[in-house]
Amino acid sequence: MSNGIRIGGASGYWGESMMATPQLLQVEGMGYLVYDFLAEITMSILARARANNPEAGFATDFISGVLKPNLTEIAEKKVKILTNAGGVNPAACGAAARALIAEAGLDLKVAVISGDDLLDRAVVFPAPKNISPQPDCPPADGLASINAYLGGFPVAAALDAGADIVITGRSVDSAVTLGACIHAFGWQAQDLNKLAAGSLAGHIIECGPQASGGNFTDWQLSGDIADIGYPFIDIDGEGVFTVSKPEGTSGVVNVGTVSEQMLYEIGDPQAYLLPDVTCDFSQVTIEQAGDNLVRVANAKGTTPPDSYKVCATYADGFRAGTMMSFVGVEAAAKARHFADAAFARARKVLQAHNLPDYSETSVEVLGDDSQFGAATNGPMSREVVLKIAAKHDTQAGCGALLREISGLGLATPAGLSIFAGSRAKPSPVVRLFSFLLPKGEVSIEIDVDGALSHFEEVDAVKGDALTAISEPEAPQEVGTVDVPLIKLAWGRSGDKGNKANIGIIARDAAYLPYIWAALDDAAIRHRFGHFIGDNPKLARFYLPGSHAMNILIDDALGGGGVASLRNDPQGKAYAQILLDHPISIPEKLAESL
Repeated sequence: MSNGIRIGGASGYWGESMMATPQLLQVEGMGYLVYDFLAEITMSILARARANNPEAGFATDFISGVLKPNLTEIAEKKVKILTNAGGVNPAACGAAARALIAEAGLDLKVAVISGDDLLDRAVVFPAPKNISPQPDCPPADGLASINAYLGGFPVAAALDAGADIVITGRSVDSAVTLGACIHAFGWQAQDLNKLAAGSLAGHIIECGPQASGGNFTDWQLSGDIADIGYPFIDIDGEGVFTVSKPEGTSGVVNVGTVSEQMLYEIGDPQAYLLPDVTCDFSQVTIEQAGDNLVRVANAKGTTPPDSYKVCATYADGFRAGTMMSFVGVEAAAKARHFADAAFARARKVLQAHNLPDYSETSVEVLGDDSQFGAATNGPMSREVVLKIAAKHDTQAGCGALLREISGLGLATPAGLSIFAGSRAKPSPVVRLFSFLLPKGEVSIEIDVDGALSHFEEVDAVKGDALTAISEPEAPQEVGTVDVPLIKLAWGRSGDKGNKANIGIIARDAAYLPYIWAALDDAAIRHRFGHFIGDNPKLARFYLPGSHAMNILIDDALGGGGVASLRNDPQGKAYAQILLDHPISIPEKLAESL
């Protein structure tokens, strides 16, 4: 790239396929590959691994699946590798990378960025205020991890110091991409619009093929997903970028795939808070610029927060559950009858051992519209899957439920079948607690093959105030017909802790006023009332630049992540639940569908 840089998005989570690296290394002009391995759930898993082994606690796939088979080609093509694979133990991840490099006889510098891990300082924190509607400050003796979300400037500093591979602990997912941009273009803390654009570019590719046809509403367009192409961006010094994928791969890059990813898990699109900038994506334009080529522009930025977001994970009892199928007439009724019996038996065991009742239970009958609540169309199938789960303060209490589920096998209603395998086991419940910590309280260190330096945050100049976006007026047209939302829009959903985030993007700008009018507060509560309770906080946001709206629902995921008993603890299916909602549009507009 003569006037810009090319960055490939090669991983979206720990456990993803390792096919992206060799694919993206074949793209001419590739300058950087970025890998996102972390989520709140991952942090809790890595924290438990480190507790059992001081040398563990990082994403081992990065060493075995990315570096080991591709290191020689990475060195030959001089591609920079940027990742948060360090997890809760970036030093151990860096040591493993350096050992591989030495074994291969290559000349590559590895930088390790540390300082995000605050677990050893837990006792000195005052009782922080949770920034999400979850329980009060966790007990210090149950804490598994405490990590601040770092930004892109430390990554840029590591690259400036000559690093070829940069490994961070917990950073915001887009930080590695932004760090490459800051390094390449010399962006400064006051370049707020550019920082917002670089952050958006990172957000688009941080989930790998979700930008190139994965999880796409129009999934048929993605073709053979076994060979899906991973996305890459070409970005210039002003922050304008295009999104594409390698030639000859399947998948699709279009306005829909990129728009869905932009809205994915961002909350308020006018106040997307990151360590380096507060982003306003409401006026972003997303345009098809060619075959599998989308141009993105007009991200805006204002002053970043003066604090880091910090997430703590902590132990909170145990959970257990399992899934089984029922087949035949009245399959759903059989499943619910079985669940009632299992809990009745298990509670007798608890009483006999003077144990308290389950703190939470969950019964979901998949195939019977249990995920649709009041929007159900009635019993759907003669075959269903029963998911039954519970939480208890003790491992023994959870074990009692699993034993009684198994013990009912010969007393069950007819039609029970279970895929043979090992019996489920109780597992620890790990909850998330998020709070803010002034940036001056976090000390960031950069280690480039033993050369240590301290990173100092630079304050940005005060940016313009965010501009309020007024809600569109409801259309006044008459003679309307109802069509399902999926005919008019794309949708993508996910989580922000215990909050559900649902992005809806109109396929045509003319549809958006009708979508906005139909998906009002009452309609959303009706659709998700079985998940969200009586009166959770609910917000809608309008993005005229991309003809979209974003929906944020508090307390929607049963605690979220591994703290939830839900079949969908991260809200991944919430957009699909909404996409068959009827939307009233003028008859003339419906004729074009």
